[in-house]
Amino acid sequence: MKTLKFLFILGVISFGFLAFTTLEQDEWKVPAKYEKMTNPEDASKGNIEIGKSLYSKHCKSCHGKEGYGDGPKAEEVEGDLGDFSSAATQDQSDGALFYKSYIGRNDMPNFEKKMSEEDMWLVVHYMRTLKE
Repeated sequence: MKTLKFLFILGVISFGFLAFTTLEQDEWKVPAKYEKMTNPEDASKGNIEIGKSLYSKHCKSCHGKEGYGDGPKAEEVEGDLGDFSSAATQDQSDGALFYKSYIGRNDMPNFEKKMSEEDMWLVVHYMRTLKE
């Protein structure tokens, strides 16, 4: 009986540990090909305005007006939406921001069929304006 009790307690602890570790978000690995990319679009005022418009249409509902991850749909999304104004985001390469925004993963949708690569690069330029 003691052995059964011990195994039961061990099982409960193991299950609790497993549940806790699966709540952590996996690191978002960006392929080297994308990590090294630079934004091919000019960061002109006009392009940034287009990027802002695209951001408003495709991103703001989850990521929020200022990119804090506090949009009206944010609570429906599992995981961390990030803070585009943070140094952690702003320190990422253009290619990393492009990859994460365009290719997506989990609750972050894939935008390959929703907008062109050029448009996503303009969104990246706009994201660069959302600094702390």
